Amino acid sequence: HSVIGTASLRRQAQIMAKNPTLKCVNFRGNVQTRLRKLDDGVVDATLLAIAGLKRMDMDDCATSVLDWDEMLPAVAQGAIGVQCRSDDERSLKYINGLNHPETHACVNCERAFLEALDGNCKTPIAGQARIIDGKIQFRGLIAMPDGSLKYETESEGEVEDAVEIGRKAGEELKAQAGDKFFEMMVEMSPQQVIGQLTK
Repeated sequence: HSVIGTASLRRQAQIMAKNPTLKCVNFRGNVQTRLRKLDDGVVDATLLAIAGLKRMDMDDCATSVLDWDEMLPAVAQGAIGVQCRSDDERSLKYINGLNHPETHACVNCERAFLEALDGNCKTPIAGQARIIDGKIQFRGLIAMPDGSLKYETESEGEVEDAVEIGRKAGEELKAQAGDKFFEMMVEMSPQQVIGQLTK
């Protein structure tokens, strides 16, 4: 069986849902450490953010770039948030100049989805919104860390309804999965939660 190194429950759950014969192991360290472990045969594959590889001028290390049809990212992944005091008019003026309205709408949609699910770091939740042809499109999922159960949703609507679209998507998945799913998630063993699954 091939061994995949990842420290992400979200990635692990999606990998295992697609191919339960794979083994996922907890895989930490900076990019160079992870690539060295890969070269040394500790694992057969790993997943790294292409943005990070590009920033370090190492994107030639990537053998494949996954699209949202293959692997959904964490909610708001890659977005940068800037915080300041609400009465700091000068800073707010500069921050507003940096704001990208489309990204802001997408992140608001994704965060509403996460909030509706009441997600935490022990819950493999993935979600991504994007604006295509003036409409916001959203895909989201929740899964057991071992990929044995996975619930997905897709929706589309007006950009100004981004928060409502995300909230409804989260509520839909919560209803699909049911209380038992979330109870099982809470009862997961530490070995499952940190990615030491063997199949």
